[in-house]
Amino acid sequence: MHPARSTAAVLGAAAVGVLTWSTLIERRLFTVRRHTLPVLPDSRTPIRVLQLSDLHLAPWQAQKVDWVRSLAELRPDLVVLTGDLMGHREALPALLHALRPLVEQTPTVFVHGSNDYYGPLFKNPVKYLLEPSRRSTRTPDLDNGAITRGLAELGAIDLNNDAVRLSIRGSSVELFGLNDPHIRYDDADRMRAAAAALTQNEGAAVDADPAPVRLGVVHAPYQESLGALLTAGSDLILAGHTHGGQVRVPGVGALTANCDLPTEQARGLSVWFDAHRAAFLNVSAGLGNSIYAPVRFACRPEASLITLESR
Repeated sequence: MHPARSTAAVLGAAAVGVLTWSTLIERRLFTVRRHTLPVLPDSRTPIRVLQLSDLHLAPWQAQKVDWVRSLAELRPDLVVLTGDLMGHREALPALLHALRPLVEQTPTVFVHGSNDYYGPLFKNPVKYLLEPSRRSTRTPDLDNGAITRGLAELGAIDLNNDAVRLSIRGSSVELFGLNDPHIRYDDADRMRAAAAALTQNEGAAVDADPAPVRLGVVHAPYQESLGALLTAGSDLILAGHTHGGQVRVPGVGALTANCDLPTEQARGLSVWFDAHRAAFLNVSAGLGNSIYAPVRFACRPEASLITLESR
């Protein structure tokens, strides 16, 4: 065979192999990414936080539903849902079925992502790599109220532009949440007012925890929103949205974060800081993808199990 034809054949076979792996195999290899963080005061009992993000669930994805249901066996102390749970207009019954074993037995909070308001559309993948895809003009075509009510009926707490305090394993945990900045639904002033109310109530309580641990929650980790959660006093910020880049180049990493977050922070644990404060930041690569972009490469779908321990 002519050398040029031989090379072309090898490259073609490699391309077919990569395409097959990324579309048929890797995107179904669900995994749990584990971290341990020293954020609790001394002598506190560890707290296990399970973060689920970007399920992009479609009704026919039975394997994903079964895997999410199996996570109840991890027995977390807190579940945090960081948005884009919906991936199809008819996915809500399957979503609630997937989450029920977790939410009914574990304190759970949630914020929304853009795909909890808008059904999926085909997008130019090249444009996705060039710039964030921000949508704020199209009328939402999902019943977001039904999604919120369904999660609340399971027992989950709506944390969109809000704050809440929970008592978990002997520690006071304060959670601050923003609705999705990717579609400009975030309202930091409203969140700050809710957080201030927590502080006022704490001051009036006789048995108030003098050293609560504070978690910030947002779907899309835009820098402005991370700054608002950092200013609120977060020790740990949990976000999703990026899919970890979805397609990562070995040795290079993510090509995009689909927001203004530096691409080197598009997946996993890092630190977010300003001149005055610092917090751990965990960006989950998520469990799904758009039904119009069924591919993952060097970026397995994941849930995050984060153990908070004493400093």
